Amino acid sequence: MALKPNSADGRTRSWVQIFIVFGLCCFFYILGAWQRSGFGKGDSIALEITKHGADCAIIPSLNFETHHAGEVGNVGESEKIKSFQPCPPRYVDYTPCQDQKRAMTFPRDNMIYRERHCPREEEKLHCLVPAPKGYVTPFPWPKSRDYVPYANAPYKALTVEKAIQNWIQYEGNVFRFPGGGTQFPQGADKYIDQLAAVIPITNGTVRTALDTGCGVASWGAYLWSRNVLAMSFAPRDSHEAQVQFALERGVPAVIGVLGTIKMPYPSRAFDMAHCSRCLIPWGANDGMYLKEVDRVLRPGGYWVLSGPPINWRNNYKAWQRPKEELEEEQQKIEDVAKLLCWEKKHEKGEIAIWQKRVNDESCRGREDDSQAKFCKAEEANDVWYKKMDVCVTPYPDVSSSSEVAGGELKPFPERLFAAPPRIASGSVPGVSVETYEEDNNIWKKHVNAYKKINRLIDSGRYRNILDMNAGLGGFAAALNSPKLWVMNVMPTIAEKDTLGVIYERGLIGIYHDWCEAFSTYPRTYDLIHAHGLFSLYKDKCNLEDILLEMDRILRPEGAVIFRDEVDVLIKVKKITAGMRWDTKMVDHEDGPLVPEKVLVAVKQYWTVGGNTTSAQ
Repeated sequence: MALKPNSADGRTRSWVQIFIVFGLCCFFYILGAWQRSGFGKGDSIALEITKHGADCAIIPSLNFETHHAGEVGNVGESEKIKSFQPCPPRYVDYTPCQDQKRAMTFPRDNMIYRERHCPREEEKLHCLVPAPKGYVTPFPWPKSRDYVPYANAPYKALTVEKAIQNWIQYEGNVFRFPGGGTQFPQGADKYIDQLAAVIPITNGTVRTALDTGCGVASWGAYLWSRNVLAMSFAPRDSHEAQVQFALERGVPAVIGVLGTIKMPYPSRAFDMAHCSRCLIPWGANDGMYLKEVDRVLRPGGYWVLSGPPINWRNNYKAWQRPKEELEEEQQKIEDVAKLLCWEKKHEKGEIAIWQKRVNDESCRGREDDSQAKFCKAEEANDVWYKKMDVCVTPYPDVSSSSEVAGGELKPFPERLFAAPPRIASGSVPGVSVETYEEDNNIWKKHVNAYKKINRLIDSGRYRNILDMNAGLGGFAAALNSPKLWVMNVMPTIAEKDTLGVIYERGLIGIYHDWCEAFSTYPRTYDLIHAHGLFSLYKDKCNLEDILLEMDRILRPEGAVIFRDEVDVLIKVKKITAGMRWDTKMVDHEDGPLVPEKVLVAVKQYWTVGGNTTSAQ
């Protein structure tokens, strides 16, 4: 006998079928609307790339499939790819904003001619700056500290000029750096030992340092082993290629000068500042340069001066300078230091060390000093192309005589992920301790994804790294390693100025406007990271100019990681197709439906008069 169907079961199945059909209709409606919105453009790219395997090392085994050329056509099939030609060989070391010919048209007073003077729009180059013939990848750290391939910076002048000071020696096809300096011909290590007898260099209290007039940056190079990160700067070609040598050695450095413009660093940034016979007239202009050092020196930080005029009584004959002149010079420095309320901690031999007070509670008397003109507190970080003023930057307020103005920092490495005082105090609008911690977690996730895409990250292959839009410094913090350093750039047009936060984490960085060239030599960086940069600069300046600048400062076979909206990255990909770069688009680590994508690129190897070698 046949069983009679259960009417209740039939009704249940009908409702389930109706629900499934309704759900599918909603899904396809949303999918169609989303695709028409434009966000779906890059997903065919990302899915295709993911299908072919994005989890591989970029150099040397990355194989860029030919179908990527077709994907660029999504921007506009009728548009042809613009091919950028090599610049003439004379531009091999071109620094657009420190061009020597242009510099000589500016006054020499107060080193104005050594400051940034960028080309006008019609003067900009629209070509690829070549590497010198024979250029090779620098040695890995720490060998690079001591040796630089001659072909990478073929300039021997310093080997003669600084021979007795042990700066640099030419040996066959390499330069060797014995670790000496004008003020420490017996080596930077012994010199740093002398400083460490006064300054707590070894316990993490001193993490960030500023070296003014750095030479070839041996001081910063040898501080590295003590876990101190130095930002070194010197003018272009005061000594031939000095900053270029520093960067080839793998030491953080930029082209810069104390002239009439504020240094491109935030207030209360450095634990220590240093001048070793740097030829800066510290007592001149009513102590303007010392007052600028005071602005960037953290409360409780140290200033080191070695060389003239310290201990002039015993050295004026050797220096071949009148003792009256040297005495006056030192007295001016002492007077400015007193006005700044610095405490002199040490003077022995040719080394003097001062310490900045932790707050101004013990300096109340200077408010009545007619020479103590105070700057506006709100202008302490307003530095981009802003003139130095002969004024004293005020301390943040404190509630007791023992409190550190601006907040006390943890020793490094604890401070790397501890809540920075600027955030904990609410000084950064819209950024709380919770959002800071969330940002750290996001960047740890992003960096883990980068390491899967490019397994050479943290292998020692990439030493000099640039983050073009650093935010809170999460990328650099997640990458932190003794094998590398990151230059964190705070775009001057960024919505929030967080460069002070980056320094409070024990990292270094600089203000910069990417509509202009960066203050560095060609072939400075092994890896460049650009998160949201091209969205930020959309309609601000020509994206082509930014990409050509990235090419100038990227080493041959160096890598770039772009993270941005897919529509932006497709435009970037189209431009780079004419720049001798190999590129590949990959998904956001959360999957293909996320509109933010990652574009990875490798600059091909080519030199003056040589052939191009693609990364395969």
